[in-house]
Amino acid sequence: MRLKLTIAYDGRPYSGWQSQPNGQTVQDIIQGAIAEVAKSDQPHPIHGSGRTDTGVHADAQIAHFDTPENVDMNPYNWVPALNTKLPAGIRIMDCEEVSDDFHARFSAKQKTYVYELCLAPVLHPHLHGRVWHLPRQLDPVSLEIALSHYVGKHCFKAFAANRGNETEATDYTRTITTSQFETIENGYRITFTGDGFMYKMVRLLTGAAVQVSQGRVRLDDHLALLDQTKDLPNGKAPYCAPAAGLTLSQVDY
Repeated sequence: MRLKLTIAYDGRPYSGWQSQPNGQTVQDIIQGAIAEVAKSDQPHPIHGSGRTDTGVHADAQIAHFDTPENVDMNPYNWVPALNTKLPAGIRIMDCEEVSDDFHARFSAKQKTYVYELCLAPVLHPHLHGRVWHLPRQLDPVSLEIALSHYVGKHCFKAFAANRGNETEATDYTRTITTSQFETIENGYRITFTGDGFMYKMVRLLTGAAVQVSQGRVRLDDHLALLDQTKDLPNGKAPYCAPAAGLTLSQVDY
């Protein structure tokens, strides 16, 4: 039986989603929990919808796994079984059976990320690690225009950090359908929805838009970062926003 998990986590204690040798990633910990339920000595593989970086949070990360042959349990019971094995900062919110051809990553149609900015003079300690604290006013008109530049199908190479495995064939084209902000208490919440996001792309999009709203980058220079040739004559995005304010909000299939 193939199961689809909806997972929420506080990303602060972990080295991101993707499994690493140090074992301190969300994927590693959930794989270990499945193995514990199955009474196995080996981590049980799961597949996520995509990576989140160190310190990035999730309200609805999606993953799938095929149940161990020795465990006969309905999807509903997998939720408490796994949560009793997981630290409090990681929770399985839902579990459902899916078809054998479902894949958490390759079946995804679009993802939504939110990024929260706090403009209060003093950051409340409950928000530490959850927002980007910017104790100065931003120009909302410039922020709105900068975010609107991202909507549509573009080459976002200037907004992608290098992982080290890029080649001449690497495709940097993505389509963003939503790039906007709303006012929240003491700050702004930015929402991005698109068919895919590259390494640190949302943080680079946010950082550049904030730089525009602070008067540090001109709007025409910001627009010129999009759709560049492979040599990036206009340079890379000027600033990567901190991980703390970013949350994977939704994955659509």
